[in-house]
Amino acid sequence: MTTTTYRTCPRSGLQFESQAEKLMVINAVTAVVALLVGGILAIGVVLTRWPAVHWLAADTFYMVLTAHGIDMLIFWVIFFEIAVLYFASSTLLRCRLATPKVAWLAFVLMLIGAVMNNVAVFQGDSSVMMTSYVPMMASPYFYAGLILFAVGALVACFVFFGTLVVAKRDKTYQGSVPLVTFGAIVAAIIAVFTIASGAIILIPTFLLSVGLIGAVDPLIYRTIWWAFGHSSQQINVAAHISIWYAVAAIAFGAKPMSERVSRGAFLLYILFLQLASAHHLLADPGVSTAWKVVNTSYFMYFAVLASMIHGLTIPGAIEVAQRAKGYNKGLFEWLRKAPWGNPVFSGMFISLIGFGFLGGISGVMMGTEQLNMIIHNTIYVPGHFHATVVVGTTLTFMALTYFLIPVLFKREMINPGLAKLQPYLFGLSMYFFCLVMMGAGTLGVPRRHWDLSFAGASMAYEWPGAAYLMMGLVGIAGVAAMTGGALYIYITVGSLLWGKKLEGGAVSSKFTPIPVTAPTAVAQSYGSAGFAAPGTFTLAMVFLVSFVLYYFINWKYLSQVWGLS
Repeated sequence: MTTTTYRTCPRSGLQFESQAEKLMVINAVTAVVALLVGGILAIGVVLTRWPAVHWLAADTFYMVLTAHGIDMLIFWVIFFEIAVLYFASSTLLRCRLATPKVAWLAFVLMLIGAVMNNVAVFQGDSSVMMTSYVPMMASPYFYAGLILFAVGALVACFVFFGTLVVAKRDKTYQGSVPLVTFGAIVAAIIAVFTIASGAIILIPTFLLSVGLIGAVDPLIYRTIWWAFGHSSQQINVAAHISIWYAVAAIAFGAKPMSERVSRGAFLLYILFLQLASAHHLLADPGVSTAWKVVNTSYFMYFAVLASMIHGLTIPGAIEVAQRAKGYNKGLFEWLRKAPWGNPVFSGMFISLIGFGFLGGISGVMMGTEQLNMIIHNTIYVPGHFHATVVVGTTLTFMALTYFLIPVLFKREMINPGLAKLQPYLFGLSMYFFCLVMMGAGTLGVPRRHWDLSFAGASMAYEWPGAAYLMMGLVGIAGVAAMTGGALYIYITVGSLLWGKKLEGGAVSSKFTPIPVTAPTAVAQSYGSAGFAAPGTFTLAMVFLVSFVLYYFINWKYLSQVWGLS
């Protein structure tokens, strides 16, 4: 029988249960390996879409693009999210992990599935993109790998829920769970919905690939698949916003401006966030116009409201904490005096701004049925989801890693100077990458076509010079971002291999319950008109103006198409 011990980290005061700690480490390390593989593949994608380079042949490009999409959007983020779930339950609630043997089984299933899927793709007969639309078929191992991975992830989610039950039964905390854990619960609930949707459609597709059934309806496939494909990103949103709250507490001791409001915003995610999947189906004939409009407007706006609440309360909590420390001059001294040299904070804040301005505004625009026609299936779409998945989720996970290296991995970070630079190089390069990609998409550059020039086509299309310029800039920005990603791999892996070992802290056979704290006081008012966070409110107004202007510009673009009728 395995002995359960609890280690108290001397640098953070966090308590790590031995089995949970090992599982966090192995899931996080595997996630970084998936990121490394996806990052190497990104070189081929970027240098092929860069017209002046146009590196890979067509068959190799589509194989590389398929593996890049799956490794980055599914394997990297979900492995890391499982580590976050164990951290948000066992560590933050100071309890043992429920059924550690089952948790190890979940990891093994996920690992086998990820390897199986990658092998199937690299064998060259499964270049069907991440979407793997039927009737275009991949190897049976392609689908079997995804199903195994999904089953493993689902089991890990249930281990997380079981750990919450253990914490409640053992009374390791008082009252409600911490907000970060609450956000992780939301991510896990969305994950269960997401993985179930994937199983519903991938299992019959697997049966089709081995010849046991005759057909899978393409329209049904697309509709259900996007409940899996898009909702995977909604797991990410709930997870990385939870981490934003955690970083605000770690770096500033900031408390939420209103826990009830923040929890209510998370609850809106459970009810409405997955409905955004519909914006991938706005050009599909199989679903009604009424269904499209309701899902992508009236209902989805509740999810948008939730994100805007988080976008206001997280920097607002930081501002209140900073002003309490005396940074009260003008609207933005609190922001100027923030620890910009700390990659945990800088990565988180660059992620927050980019996710809101680039990912959020473009996502709402894409979710409008009429405007979607302008950019549907253009390279604008990957421009948008790089703003959400890469700037939002990946950069947040990178920032959290810098906190975890000394705390979880018990290693001193190597080359702290490069670590300070990395979030800026990666984050700002991705800002530019997303902007020029969305610009090229607005000009109509296709999303997946291997050759922008359509060389050799009998009816080639001549793109404006600006399209070639923007795709060239996509290439340059992509190379810069990959350099930032390589720095992250070097710093994290190098720290684990060569970083100085740090003291692990005291080990005990019993957990230490979370002490009961006094209720927090109402936030003091600072600035003019009694605003607790006037700087954050000003930034919110800048966001609103940017949103309105961009929305108007896109309706102006659409109006130019009306003349064709």
